[in-house]
Amino acid sequence: MLKDKRIRIIIGHYGSGKTEFAVNYAVKLAEMGKKSAIADLDIVNPYFRSREKHDELTEKGVWVMSNSLDGKSALDLPAISASVAAPLQNKEYDVVLDVGGDAVGARVLARYKEYFKEGEYDMFCILNANREQTSTVEGAIRHIDSIESVTGTKVTGLVNNTHMLRETTVEDVLRGQELSKRVSEELGIPIKYVSTLENVARLLPEKMDGEIFPIKLYMREIWM
Repeated sequence: MLKDKRIRIIIGHYGSGKTEFAVNYAVKLAEMGKKSAIADLDIVNPYFRSREKHDELTEKGVWVMSNSLDGKSALDLPAISASVAAPLQNKEYDVVLDVGGDAVGARVLARYKEYFKEGEYDMFCILNANREQTSTVEGAIRHIDSIESVTGTKVTGLVNNTHMLRETTVEDVLRGQELSKRVSEELGIPIKYVSTLENVARLLPEKMDGEIFPIKLYMREIWM
């Protein structure tokens, strides 16, 4: 599991579950005994950011980087900590970059472009068929093209993360899988993961394009 390039860039439209996937990925790396680091580069969206779980993730062995105050205060400050470069430079670390949801938010990646050499990073696009902007093949492709054009980086894998939060069903995931397969065929980009809640993941067919990736809802409180 998680045998991807050392640097993983996670992109996805607002509401796609991008941050939830990124956080779960970083935690799984730590559980595997890796030196795991997650950088919150989302300076556009004020909600559900990985920096909000700074203390919990730190306890789980994940190095969390966010704003210039280390995410402990001024959560809305659109300033990225200089420490983000440290795990990118240190090849002992497996790095997850949680990037803003659209082309505007993704522009921050240009700051670190020197680290994104071809063959040395993965960029995963989170697809959620329940979000209007990526509910069609055309919309998903437009989203991918817009981010690639402003960042100069290429999407290397797709993640089907079609969900309805705690109400997610197997049917939701399978519908998202059909969308992901069509996008994959159009762009020649593989489906890397099928991401869904642990109780749903157990019910999915064994043979699917992409590795089944069970997740927990770290970013949603139990009442949400």
